[in-house]
Amino acid sequence: MVKNMANGAFQDRLMRCRYEIKYIISQSKAAAIQRFIEPYISLDRYSKLQLKGSYPIVSLYLDSDNLQLCTESLRGVLKRFKLRIRSYSDDPDYPHFFEIKRRSNTVIIKSRAKVKTQDVPALLSGQYVHPIQNYQDDINAIKQFQLYMKSVRAKPVVLVRYMRKAYEGSMENRVRLTFDHQLAYKITTEPHVVFSGNRWQHNPLTLRNVILEIKFTGRFPAWLSRMARYFELRQQSVSKYATSMKKACSLRFCAPKLPVEVF
Repeated sequence: MVKNMANGAFQDRLMRCRYEIKYIISQSKAAAIQRFIEPYISLDRYSKLQLKGSYPIVSLYLDSDNLQLCTESLRGVLKRFKLRIRSYSDDPDYPHFFEIKRRSNTVIIKSRAKVKTQDVPALLSGQYVHPIQNYQDDINAIKQFQLYMKSVRAKPVVLVRYMRKAYEGSMENRVRLTFDHQLAYKITTEPHVVFSGNRWQHNPLTLRNVILEIKFTGRFPAWLSRMARYFELRQQSVSKYATSMKKACSLRFCAPKLPVEVF
């Protein structure tokens, strides 16, 4: 697991307000794109630490009893949000990250706060616990998370895990490309964020494919435009959470069922 991502100097290197473009591509095309982008951006600090360049991510997603947030994502509602708790290790001393990911038309706004693993159940029960870093932004993020959670009566519904290989630029117009594979999910109502264990189900989305995400904060760089044309990339709406829930509901792993029109 990626222990170095939990040290005191850790900072989320992505800007809090950004644009995201997603694609589903073959494994061979992913390898070719990685070779293409190497002159422009390099592996991020965490991928550099891994033997094969990929590190684990696991997220616990929250939703209402009628899966309101999942349904809005599948319907493509322009203003929506997701609630998740993310980790990169099963080490009990490793922190967790409470995140709100909001979409407003084409803009993604993310807030996050780092908390101790043992504080997750208390925070999900509605109690306030101080984040590890006692910064005002982190305190606000925790309070906002609990407010959003209360607004839809959200609770844990599913764990989603995958492996990520990430590239990042250092220019002012922050560019980040991530390649996600081995996507899996597990229906749960428990306030625990763990990567290991049994009862995981493979999400067929990445059975033979990779999810490519391009994230940037300013204009779309010219070299990325050339890359998109050369590899004939076609933008798609892809939600790891929503597609996992849709698959789980189709297999009768969860209740209630999603509305018929989202299938």
